[in-house]
Formats: sequence, structure tokens, C-alpha cells
Amino acid sequence: MIGILAALSAALAIGAGAFGAHGASSQQATEWLRTGGLYQLIHAVAAISIMNMARGPAIMLLTGAAIFALTLYIMAIGGPRWLGAVTPIGGTLMIAGWIWTAWIYWRA
Repeated sequence: MIGILAALSAALAIGAGAFGAHGASSQQATEWLRTGGLYQLIHAVAAISIMNMARGPAIMLLTGAAIFALTLYIMAIGGPRWLGAVTPIGGTLMIAGWIWTAWIYWRA
């Protein structure tokens, strides 16, 4: 299941980046789409890479990337700016996922 979610996450990231490059309504929207897409894509690939050894961190990386990227995507298409206050929650989960991954590899 993690692999499916990670692959779909990567596909969404590519779509967001493409939309940002060709259809965004402003420079700010382009930046939000680019940043969200980059972080989401990196963490989708990371989750696929570690999912067999570190399922919990892989899920945390995907969840964090989803919160981070989706809040940016929603703002880019005109959603409420208060979502910017939610975005760091996703970033915190991504950082925690990486620290958890490091801990698992250190213990191994």
C-alpha cells in the first residue's frame, strides 16, 4: 500500500509542477506549486526507497509531504491563505520521518 500511495504522490507532484510551469495564475502560485511538487516528489521516492525496512517513517514522510504540498497547492489555486499556518505541520512530520529513519538505520 505504501508503494501505491508513494507512486500516486509522485504523479501528483509532477502534475503540480507542470501546472505551476504552464498554468499558474501568478508568480507566487508558481512558487508554491514548484516547492510543493519538489518536496512531495522527493519524499515519495524516499518512501519507496525505505518502505521495506522502515514502514513507519515511510508513512510519516508521505503524510508530511501530503500536508505540506497540498496546503501549498490549495493556496496556489486560490484557497485560503490561513493554510500557510498548516504547512509547517507537514514539514515537521517530514523532519521527524527522516530522524526516525536515521534512528532505524543506526540501530541496524
